[in-house]
Amino acid sequence: MSSLASPAAAVPLRQDLRTISLIGLAHGTSHFFHLLLPPLFPWLIRDFSLSYSELGLLVTVFFAISGIGQALAGFVVDRVGARPVLFAALGCFALAALAAAGAQGYAGLMLASALAGLGNAPFHPVDFTILNKRVSQPRLGHAFSVHGITGNLGWACAPVFLAGITTATGSWRAACVGAAIVALVVLALMVLQREAVDDRLGAWSHEKKGGPALTEEHPLAFLKLPSVWLCFSFFFWTSCALAAVQSFASPALQALYDLPLAWTSMVVTGFMVSGALGMVIGGFLVARVERLERTISASLLAAGALLVIAGSGVVGGGPALALASVAGFGVGLAGPSRDMLIKRAAPPGATGRVYGTVYSGLDLGFALAAPFFGMLLDRGMAGGVFLGSAASLVAAVVSAAMVGGHVAARRRDARAAATVAG
Repeated sequence: MSSLASPAAAVPLRQDLRTISLIGLAHGTSHFFHLLLPPLFPWLIRDFSLSYSELGLLVTVFFAISGIGQALAGFVVDRVGARPVLFAALGCFALAALAAAGAQGYAGLMLASALAGLGNAPFHPVDFTILNKRVSQPRLGHAFSVHGITGNLGWACAPVFLAGITTATGSWRAACVGAAIVALVVLALMVLQREAVDDRLGAWSHEKKGGPALTEEHPLAFLKLPSVWLCFSFFFWTSCALAAVQSFASPALQALYDLPLAWTSMVVTGFMVSGALGMVIGGFLVARVERLERTISASLLAAGALLVIAGSGVVGGGPALALASVAGFGVGLAGPSRDMLIKRAAPPGATGRVYGTVYSGLDLGFALAAPFFGMLLDRGMAGGVFLGSAASLVAAVVSAAMVGGHVAARRRDARAAATVAG
């Protein structure tokens, strides 16, 4: 092998797969804990006499704490490293599940939501810092794809796991204890495999060594970049759409089509499994498409159209459930392109800070959208859950198009500067 071979070319496949798999598992766990309480809403209503608006506020608390913490966590990750923050986050999830299991009322559920939000806060800056530093360039697009797939699978598993244990045992508290065990098992695995998630090692060539480092500027200098805030906007709108589906698609389908809970509770799982399939294909598209925002736009618009049909009331209950589930494919297809677009928009040396700031838009969207869609259900406007989700996806398409324009302009300027310098 030539001595001029790039470091990325010499990286064994097994090494990359080990890191990708572990970070995928961690990401799936974080998404699992997004839904620690929503699948249990029917039982919480029964035991604590809560309204959908009150339940939506629990989701708001989770994502408000996660969003604020995520923006701050990016700075912590850049300073102390991603691995110790990952361990602490998984520990928070275990505490959150135990707090839910012991809740004696609304205050106890609020504490569980707050602890889960605190645990969720660091995951995107942690995950993308480790992936960008540990995974070689040729496999990075697939790493982003796996990262998105496992997140969707975490979302898909949570309703089945929590509702399944609750149904089998007759106790939603037992389901929460089971969730705590899941978090502790994943934490133990990460500690045992800690070398593979050590972000202090493996700064690959795609980190643009020798380029202008943001660390030489003010730590907040990246906030002046329009592309960062456009990415934030994109995540805000996509999370509004997801909040509608995750928390309220099931009761909305019940109200619109009089379907049994056993059927409608599967809509989130169907949406997320479809999304995971979309992400598999999206991982291959990333390496073949230059204007990523076009992939994002086509995928999200198609998903929005399916949600509009599902919420219109003009199709039967079964087809509506299927359409709402298949809409996840379009959202998933856009996922890897979204993550690569953010990487292109981020300046070197600010991975944690940029991802922390951008992904806090996701948390803000969930925090604001959940009580809004809960209010629609309380007022009998079940179709608005799907129509509002579709409208949010359209707004996300506009943001993605603007991000793509900024990234393309910056690349043209860089090529022009290189031509002049040459």
